[in-house]
Amino acid sequence: MPNIKSAEKRLRQSAVRQARNMPVRTRARSAVKAAATAIVEGSADRGEAIRQAVSALDRAAQKGIIHPNAAARRKSRLMRRANAG
Repeated sequence: MPNIKSAEKRLRQSAVRQARNMPVRTRARSAVKAAATAIVEGSADRGEAIRQAVSALDRAAQKGIIHPNAAARRKSRLMRRANAG
């Protein structure tokens, strides 16, 4: 536990931000996983799953929850898998 007032405040702020960001991160991860599964299975709605994953990644990057380059990298990997199979 922090001994300094400012460190205590940073700890509180960090916990609040973590709680606020977690649903967005989870939604993005789940969407990417669902899209990857749809690609492997070759399901009919894989295009929609990919669109949702890209949207979730873009939203997380726009809010500053993940780095924009990380979102671009994940989208690129997802599209490479979609176009390969």
